[in-house]
Amino acid sequence: MINIKTPQEIAAMREGGKILGEILHELAITTKVGMTTGDINVKAEALMAKYKVAPSFKGYQGFPAVVCTSVNEEIVHAIPGKGRLEDGDIISIDCGVVVKGFHTDAAVAVMLGNVDPKIRLFVETVQKSFDKGLKEIKPGAHTGDIGYAVQHVIEGGGYNVVRDYIGHGVGRALHEEPEVHNIGKKGKGVLLVPGMVIAVEPIIAMGERFYVVQPDQWTVVTRDGSPACQVEHTIAITPTGYEVLTKYGNTTNAIYSQ
Repeated sequence: MINIKTPQEIAAMREGGKILGEILHELAITTKVGMTTGDINVKAEALMAKYKVAPSFKGYQGFPAVVCTSVNEEIVHAIPGKGRLEDGDIISIDCGVVVKGFHTDAAVAVMLGNVDPKIRLFVETVQKSFDKGLKEIKPGAHTGDIGYAVQHVIEGGGYNVVRDYIGHGVGRALHEEPEVHNIGKKGKGVLLVPGMVIAVEPIIAMGERFYVVQPDQWTVVTRDGSPACQVEHTIAITPTGYEVLTKYGNTTNAIYSQ
């Protein structure tokens, strides 16, 4: 069942989304070569304490951290740890918070130092695919319209959607209906109506779309070792279009270069 949010519930999610946008921005601009991914998690915990919000991820199905920190060939759900960031790395930082009983969910991607120009173009294309998908969101549109737009940009660039990892509804639960795929056909899928809140998250491989789940049962990596990238925002469908709840300031850009 799809949970339609009241204006008061969306207001709570707007409050949480603004805080999450601030947290992810702060994490992105302080992520540097030489840090460990565990350092990012420690920083995230401190920011959550500062803003007095609860983490969505820690304890979710046993996940041990408040952020996912997926580096290079890691696609999603990488557990922060002792791995040290190097010049030329890319990292996707995925985070969720709970405010007044409602989750918001977002992810940014950070390019560190001298990133290969081909990889930089790949990351920028992932952001472009999100932007195209976002423009499809309005009452009367369908989830397939979003997926089609994302897929068209990604495959047009010569990259691949990792099809088993998708966007989703968000609300009192971190993952709700509907499923929001990054592939699709125009006019197909779930009808979008005001009051729905969804997370749109292109999860993309630079090479093949096939993946392997690591022994920790969380970290997902590309089978061919190619780089991967994820960006994400929580978005409310409004009577006239959409509202990005997790944006930082006035921008929906989720790509940073350090």
